[in-house]
Amino acid sequence: MAGTVPMHAPGPKTAASSPATNESPVVKWVLIAAAGLVLLWLIALPLIVVLTEALKRGWEVYWAALSDPDAASALRLTLLVAAITVPLNTVFGVIAAWAVTKFRFRGKGFLVTLIDLPFAVSPVIGGLIFVLVFGSHGWFGPWLSENDIKIVFALPGIVLATLFITFPFVARELIPLMEDQGTQEEEAAITLGARGWQIFFRVTLPNIKWGLLYGIILCNARAMGEFGAVSVVSGHIRGKTNTLPLHVEILYNEYQFSASFAVASLLLLLALATMLIKSWLLRKNAH
Repeated sequence: MAGTVPMHAPGPKTAASSPATNESPVVKWVLIAAAGLVLLWLIALPLIVVLTEALKRGWEVYWAALSDPDAASALRLTLLVAAITVPLNTVFGVIAAWAVTKFRFRGKGFLVTLIDLPFAVSPVIGGLIFVLVFGSHGWFGPWLSENDIKIVFALPGIVLATLFITFPFVARELIPLMEDQGTQEEEAAITLGARGWQIFFRVTLPNIKWGLLYGIILCNARAMGEFGAVSVVSGHIRGKTNTLPLHVEILYNEYQFSASFAVASLLLLLALATMLIKSWLLRKNAH
């Protein structure tokens, strides 16, 4: 039949059908072994040490450290801060990525630079900024004191510091993805009569959903593990403003090594759960 393709016509070569490089097997396995040793030394070994030290004195001591009221308070605060900051950064990340990739405007480069700023600034400096602005001797300190509003050394300061450190993650995951996709599908939807929210929920969101989920997962992991900025604004008030990373530091400085490693293992388990969810999403996306 005219116009049909022969059944045995050779198709284009795929990546799987040709080697990526022409290196010898020896070079390949040397590189793989070197990468494996680095990962073992820098990642796997420290994780094993944390778990070993946490359980060194038995399950009873381990459970006592985790069930301590201060540890429970630190866990609640850590989860609360993540529950507040991750949704806010998700909304901001989507809006920022949408603005950067779908519109042309003066100052776009400056906006992208601001989004990347927390990656370049030390977390300690980020926390210090909020102390200088909202502290008792800061710009708004006297007004806040007069109105009995606490920002620094309280939950709002911890949330603000965590927001500052984590807000690039969702936006930075979405911006390259949305740039690659272009605006053709949105423009086609407009010609068919779709409006702003309809375009977003029916066209844009389905195309970015996996990148959005990855960004949320990374943002959540960083929010739960943030130390530097939170340490500056928290005041280290035991049982009130200590998150899990700060509680680990206090226990370690008090030479309660088993307890500190036990709480650290809890952070480790939260991080592993986050990575498992990300791996599951990657596999699901691949299929």
